[in-house]
Amino acid sequence: MKKFLIAVFSLTALLFFSAGVTSTHASPNLQTFTTPTPGADGRIIWIVKEGESCNLISSITSVPITQLRALNRLDENCTLRIGQELLIGITDPNAQLTAVAPQIQVTNTPVPTPTQEIGQASICVLLFEDVNGDAFRQETELPIQGGAISITGTSGQYSETANTDAVEPVCFENILSGPYTISIGLPEGYNPTTQQNYSINIIFGEQVYVDFGAQVSGITDVVAENEPAPAAKMNIIGIIGIALIMVAAGLAVFAFFFIRKRTKL
Repeated sequence: MKKFLIAVFSLTALLFFSAGVTSTHASPNLQTFTTPTPGADGRIIWIVKEGESCNLISSITSVPITQLRALNRLDENCTLRIGQELLIGITDPNAQLTAVAPQIQVTNTPVPTPTQEIGQASICVLLFEDVNGDAFRQETELPIQGGAISITGTSGQYSETANTDAVEPVCFENILSGPYTISIGLPEGYNPTTQQNYSINIIFGEQVYVDFGAQVSGITDVVAENEPAPAAKMNIIGIIGIALIMVAAGLAVFAFFFIRKRTKL
Protein backbone atom coordinates (compact mmCIF):
# COMPACT_ATOMS: atom_id res chain seq x y z
CA MET A 1 0.00 0.00 0.00
CA LYS A 2 2.80 2.44 0.94
CA LYS A 3 4.57 1.71 -2.34
CA PHE A 4 1.38 2.55 -4.27
CA LEU A 5 0.93 5.87 -2.42
CA ILE A 6 4.59 6.77 -2.93
CA ALA A 7 4.22 6.06 -6.67
CA VAL A 8 1.06 8.24 -6.90
CA PHE A 9 2.64 11.19 -5.12
CA SER A 10 5.86 10.84 -7.17
CA LEU A 11 3.88 10.90 -10.42
CA THR A 12 1.92 13.95 -9.22
CA ALA A 13 5.13 15.82 -8.34
CA LEU A 14 6.64 14.90 -11.72
CA LEU A 15 3.61 16.25 -13.62
CA PHE A 16 3.67 19.54 -11.67
CA PHE A 17 7.41 19.86 -12.39
CA SER A 18 6.83 19.22 -16.11
CA ALA A 19 4.13 21.89 -16.24
CA GLY A 20 6.45 24.34 -14.48
CA VAL A 21 9.25 23.66 -16.98
CA THR A 22 6.82 24.15 -19.88
CA SER A 23 5.68 27.46 -18.44
CA THR A 24 9.30 28.58 -17.87
CA HIS A 25 10.26 27.88 -21.47
CA ALA A 26 7.17 29.57 -22.90
CA SER A 27 7.31 32.74 -20.81
CA PRO A 28 10.29 34.52 -22.50
CA ASN A 29 8.29 34.75 -25.72
CA LEU A 30 5.36 36.42 -23.97
CA GLN A 31 7.11 39.78 -23.55
CA THR A 32 5.16 42.78 -24.79
CA PHE A 33 6.21 43.94 -28.28
CA THR A 34 5.50 47.52 -29.31
CA THR A 35 5.75 48.03 -33.06
CA PRO A 36 8.38 50.72 -33.85
CA THR A 37 7.06 53.91 -35.43
CA PRO A 38 7.25 53.70 -39.27
CA GLY A 39 9.59 56.13 -41.03
CA ALA A 40 8.51 58.70 -43.59
CA ASP A 41 8.74 56.06 -46.34
CA GLY A 42 6.56 53.61 -44.36
CA ARG A 43 9.40 51.28 -43.34
CA ILE A 44 9.34 49.72 -39.85
CA ILE A 45 12.91 49.26 -38.58
CA TRP A 46 14.28 46.99 -35.82
CA ILE A 47 17.75 47.85 -34.45
CA VAL A 48 19.68 44.62 -33.73
CA LYS A 49 21.04 44.46 -30.18
CA GLU A 50 23.72 42.24 -28.67
CA GLY A 51 22.67 38.60 -28.38
CA GLU A 52 19.73 38.91 -30.78
CA SER A 53 19.26 36.43 -33.62
CA CYS A 54 16.72 36.01 -36.41
CA ASN A 55 14.96 33.32 -34.34
CA LEU A 56 14.60 35.66 -31.34
CA ILE A 57 13.45 38.65 -33.42
CA SER A 58 10.97 36.43 -35.28
CA SER A 59 9.52 35.12 -31.99
CA ILE A 60 9.13 38.66 -30.61
CA THR A 61 7.71 40.35 -33.72
CA SER A 62 5.87 37.33 -35.26
CA VAL A 63 7.62 38.10 -38.56
CA PRO A 64 8.66 34.77 -40.21
CA ILE A 65 12.41 34.26 -40.66
CA THR A 66 12.01 33.78 -44.41
CA GLN A 67 10.31 37.19 -44.55
CA LEU A 68 13.13 38.79 -42.52
CA ARG A 69 15.63 37.33 -45.01
CA ALA A 70 13.65 38.51 -48.01
CA LEU A 71 13.12 42.03 -46.71
CA ASN A 72 16.78 42.50 -45.76
CA ARG A 73 18.57 40.32 -48.35
CA LEU A 74 20.16 38.23 -45.58
CA ASP A 75 22.17 35.08 -46.26
CA GLU A 76 20.89 31.55 -45.65
CA ASN A 77 22.25 31.61 -42.07
CA CYS A 78 20.37 34.89 -41.41
CA THR A 79 23.58 36.54 -40.15
CA LEU A 80 23.08 39.77 -38.18
CA ARG A 81 25.39 42.40 -36.69
CA ILE A 82 24.92 44.62 -33.63
CA GLY A 83 23.37 47.95 -34.59
CA GLN A 84 22.06 46.69 -37.93
CA GLU A 85 18.84 48.32 -39.10
CA LEU A 86 16.52 45.42 -39.86
CA LEU A 87 13.41 46.03 -41.98
CA ILE A 88 10.54 44.09 -40.37
CA GLY A 89 7.58 45.55 -42.25
CA ILE A 90 6.19 48.27 -44.49
CA THR A 91 3.07 50.32 -43.94
CA ASP A 92 0.85 51.91 -46.56
CA PRO A 93 -1.12 55.09 -45.76
CA ASN A 94 -4.17 53.60 -47.52
CA ALA A 95 -4.05 49.92 -46.52
CA GLN A 96 -2.27 47.44 -44.26
CA LEU A 97 0.14 45.30 -46.29
CA THR A 98 -0.04 41.59 -45.56
CA ALA A 99 2.06 40.03 -48.32
CA VAL A 100 5.82 39.63 -48.27
CA ALA A 101 7.53 42.80 -49.47
CA PRO A 102 9.57 42.65 -52.68
CA GLN A 103 13.35 42.66 -52.44
CA ILE A 104 14.79 46.17 -52.48
CA GLN A 105 18.40 47.19 -53.09
CA VAL A 106 19.45 50.85 -53.07
CA THR A 107 22.73 52.25 -54.42
CA ASN A 108 23.53 55.82 -53.41
CA THR A 109 25.61 58.46 -55.21
CA PRO A 110 26.90 61.78 -53.74
CA VAL A 111 24.44 64.43 -52.52
CA PRO A 112 23.78 67.08 -55.22
CA THR A 113 25.34 70.53 -55.19
CA PRO A 114 23.10 73.62 -55.57
CA THR A 115 23.92 73.80 -59.29
CA GLN A 116 22.67 70.25 -59.99
CA GLU A 117 19.14 69.52 -61.12
CA ILE A 118 16.71 67.73 -58.84
CA GLY A 119 16.34 64.20 -60.17
CA GLN A 120 18.84 61.87 -61.82
CA ALA A 121 17.60 58.81 -59.91
CA SER A 122 16.61 55.47 -61.43
CA ILE A 123 14.39 52.49 -60.62
CA CYS A 124 15.06 49.00 -62.03
CA VAL A 125 12.35 46.33 -61.71
CA LEU A 126 12.69 42.56 -62.15
CA LEU A 127 9.90 39.96 -62.07
CA PHE A 128 11.41 36.54 -61.27
CA GLU A 129 10.01 33.01 -61.11
CA ASP A 130 9.97 32.19 -57.40
CA VAL A 131 10.17 28.42 -57.80
CA ASN A 132 10.40 27.58 -54.08
CA GLY A 133 7.98 30.32 -53.02
CA ASP A 134 10.25 31.88 -50.36
CA ALA A 135 10.00 35.45 -51.79
CA PHE A 136 13.81 35.54 -52.03
CA ARG A 137 15.49 35.28 -55.41
CA GLN A 138 18.13 32.59 -55.89
CA GLU A 139 20.59 32.61 -58.82
CA THR A 140 18.75 29.72 -60.47
CA GLU A 141 15.40 31.57 -60.46
CA LEU A 142 15.04 33.26 -63.87
CA PRO A 143 13.23 36.45 -64.93
CA ILE A 144 9.65 36.26 -66.26
CA GLN A 145 8.60 37.99 -69.46
CA GLY A 146 5.24 39.63 -70.08
CA GLY A 147 4.51 41.18 -66.70
CA ALA A 148 3.25 44.79 -66.58
CA ILE A 149 5.26 47.38 -64.59
CA SER A 150 3.74 50.68 -63.46
CA ILE A 151 5.73 53.44 -61.75
CA THR A 152 3.74 56.45 -60.57
CA GLY A 153 4.85 59.48 -58.60
CA THR A 154 2.28 60.07 -55.88
CA SER A 155 2.86 63.81 -56.26
CA GLY A 156 2.30 63.65 -60.02
CA GLN A 157 5.99 64.12 -60.81
CA TYR A 158 6.35 60.99 -62.98
CA SER A 159 4.34 58.15 -64.53
CA GLU A 160 5.55 55.31 -66.76
CA THR A 161 4.60 51.73 -67.71
CA ALA A 162 6.53 48.90 -69.36
CA ASN A 163 6.62 45.11 -69.72
CA THR A 164 9.04 42.88 -67.85
CA ASP A 165 11.94 41.33 -69.71
CA ALA A 166 12.96 37.66 -69.74
CA VAL A 167 16.67 38.46 -69.43
CA GLU A 168 17.34 41.54 -67.28
CA PRO A 169 15.63 44.18 -65.11
CA VAL A 170 13.65 46.99 -66.77
CA CYS A 171 15.14 50.35 -65.71
CA PHE A 172 13.48 53.78 -65.62
CA GLU A 173 16.11 56.54 -65.81
CA ASN A 174 16.26 60.26 -64.89
CA ILE A 175 13.45 60.02 -62.37
CA LEU A 176 12.60 63.07 -60.27
CA SER A 177 12.98 62.82 -56.52
CA GLY A 178 9.86 62.16 -54.48
CA PRO A 179 7.44 59.43 -53.33
CA TYR A 180 6.52 56.66 -55.79
CA THR A 181 4.27 53.63 -56.04
CA ILE A 182 5.69 50.67 -57.96
CA SER A 183 3.16 48.06 -59.12
CA ILE A 184 3.50 44.78 -60.98
CA GLY A 185 0.91 42.93 -63.06
CA LEU A 186 1.55 39.22 -63.52
CA PRO A 187 1.32 37.27 -66.79
CA GLU A 188 -1.51 34.76 -67.08
CA GLY A 189 -0.83 31.53 -65.22
CA TYR A 190 1.18 33.06 -62.34
CA ASN A 191 0.42 33.80 -58.70
CA PRO A 192 2.36 36.40 -56.62
CA THR A 193 4.76 35.35 -53.86
CA THR A 194 5.51 38.96 -52.86
CA GLN A 195 3.21 41.96 -52.55
CA GLN A 196 2.35 43.49 -55.93
CA ASN A 197 2.48 47.15 -54.87
CA TYR A 198 5.34 48.93 -53.15
CA SER A 199 5.73 52.56 -51.99
CA ILE A 200 9.14 54.20 -51.73
CA ASN A 201 10.60 57.69 -51.43
CA ILE A 202 13.29 58.29 -54.07
CA ILE A 203 16.03 60.85 -53.41
CA PHE A 204 18.71 62.29 -55.67
CA GLY A 205 21.39 59.87 -56.81
CA GLU A 206 19.67 56.64 -55.80
CA GLN A 207 19.54 53.60 -58.04
CA VAL A 208 16.82 51.36 -56.68
CA TYR A 209 16.41 47.69 -57.64
CA VAL A 210 13.05 46.05 -56.91
CA ASP A 211 12.54 42.30 -57.34
CA PHE A 212 8.96 40.99 -57.47
CA GLY A 213 8.34 37.23 -57.18
CA ALA A 214 5.72 35.06 -58.89
CA GLN A 215 5.03 31.35 -59.09
CA VAL A 216 3.35 29.19 -61.69
CA SER A 217 -0.29 28.55 -60.71
CA GLY A 218 -0.85 25.17 -59.09
CA ILE A 219 2.48 24.90 -57.24
CA THR A 220 1.77 24.06 -53.60
CA ASP A 221 4.99 25.26 -51.97
CA VAL A 222 4.25 27.08 -48.73
CA VAL A 223 5.18 30.76 -48.83
CA ALA A 224 6.43 32.79 -45.89
CA GLU A 225 3.13 34.35 -44.82
CA ASN A 226 1.54 30.87 -44.34
CA GLU A 227 4.06 29.88 -41.68
CA PRO A 228 2.55 29.45 -38.19
CA ALA A 229 3.26 32.43 -35.96
CA PRO A 230 5.35 31.78 -32.81
CA ALA A 231 2.34 32.82 -30.71
CA ALA A 232 0.33 29.87 -32.11
CA LYS A 233 3.08 27.46 -31.06
CA MET A 234 3.12 28.98 -27.59
CA ASN A 235 -0.66 28.48 -27.25
CA ILE A 236 -0.22 24.76 -27.92
CA ILE A 237 2.47 24.54 -25.22
CA GLY A 238 0.16 26.32 -22.78
CA ILE A 239 -2.68 23.86 -23.47
CA ILE A 240 -0.36 20.90 -22.87
CA GLY A 241 0.76 22.44 -19.56
CA ILE A 242 -2.85 22.92 -18.38
CA ALA A 243 -3.68 19.33 -19.31
CA LEU A 244 -0.75 18.04 -17.24
CA ILE A 245 -1.86 20.10 -14.24
CA MET A 246 -5.43 18.71 -14.49
CA VAL A 247 -4.15 15.13 -14.63
CA ALA A 248 -1.95 15.75 -11.59
CA ALA A 249 -4.87 17.27 -9.66
CA GLY A 250 -7.06 14.26 -10.51
CA LEU A 251 -4.44 11.82 -9.22
CA ALA A 252 -4.08 13.81 -6.01
CA VAL A 253 -7.85 13.70 -5.38
CA PHE A 254 -7.93 9.97 -6.10
CA ALA A 255 -5.09 9.33 -3.67
CA PHE A 256 -6.80 11.41 -0.94
CA PHE A 257 -10.08 9.49 -1.10
CA PHE A 258 -8.26 6.13 -1.40
CA ILE A 259 -6.27 6.82 1.79
CA ARG A 260 -9.39 8.00 3.59
CA LYS A 261 -11.25 4.83 2.64
CA ARG A 262 -8.38 2.61 3.76
CA THR A 263 -8.23 4.47 7.08
CA LYS A 264 -11.91 3.82 7.79
CA LEU A 265 -11.41 0.10 7.07
